[in-house]
Amino acid sequence: MRAAWYERHGAASEVLVVGEMARPVPAAGEVLVRLAASGVNPSDVKSRRGRQAGAPMPFPRVIPHSDGAGVVEAVGDGVAAGWTGQRVWIWNGQVQRPFGTAAQYIALPVRQVVPLPPGVSFEVGASLGIPALTAAHCVMSQGSVQGESVVVSGAMGTVGRLVVQMARHAGAARIIATARGTRHADALRGLGADAVVDFTATDLARQILRANGGQPVDRVIESELGVNVKTDVEVLRLRGRLIVYGSAIVVDPTIPFVPALFKGLTIELALVYQLTEAERRAAIDMTHLLLAQGALDVPVQIVYRLAACAQAHEAVERGNRAGSILVHMQDGDGA
Repeated sequence: MRAAWYERHGAASEVLVVGEMARPVPAAGEVLVRLAASGVNPSDVKSRRGRQAGAPMPFPRVIPHSDGAGVVEAVGDGVAAGWTGQRVWIWNGQVQRPFGTAAQYIALPVRQVVPLPPGVSFEVGASLGIPALTAAHCVMSQGSVQGESVVVSGAMGTVGRLVVQMARHAGAARIIATARGTRHADALRGLGADAVVDFTATDLARQILRANGGQPVDRVIESELGVNVKTDVEVLRLRGRLIVYGSAIVVDPTIPFVPALFKGLTIELALVYQLTEAERRAAIDMTHLLLAQGALDVPVQIVYRLAACAQAHEAVERGNRAGSILVHMQDGDGA
């Protein structure tokens, strides 16, 4: 099979190799999926670069990417034969494993594949794993958002767009989205936001409060804690909730402890890889319900050929995306 892999940390163009390697064989409890598309996430490029300077490779060879979609081609011992031929999407494909979804085939435990709802494309399926499960968990964690005011930080990001839609579905009373500038305001309102504010504004907290009728907000779902934590603490109500899924710009953020303490805030650090079975099942159910209703916009920005996997990584690293970055597993398809 053809696959992309790296054997040392570094820049995508320097370390990613595309070539032939043996097709995996499903072990007991596993399925073999013939992948149609693979999703590239920020966590994938961070792992390829090396999360800490001088850190050793976790495995001698790594096929990157955790998300993907395709068709089950074979099953291992103990797996129902009915899985064969199923269209599926994948979660945590390369978490604590050497071989992820940047390949034409992947073998992994059957519990890590989910039937793809009818009518949902492989491209959308490959966009679901990390982004959709993160978004759904952030919306549902810490109790229902029904009737609440919710700030969605970085709402034009892949996760943020999904959070806006899921919070609206879950009954949030007011959704305040933050984005760079105002050019995305109409798009975010179309997804369900009631107000859109520019996250580069020097008076961001004041603008958020004004967008909420001058009142503190119930919940913030945060994509960049280190940049926004002071604003978050300022705008949240007493005993409000701050759910955080990222802090890439300031990787070691400092929390204003005393103001947060005297508001009695609940702060959750949400990592999709650590979801319990019940949490993941609930996130999948919400995602599938919205897909079945045609109520979930999952945009794809660009699809690359497998041979251009390094370019896909570079596209993720550039940021400012308006959709998923995918790699197609069939030669001749994609950019």
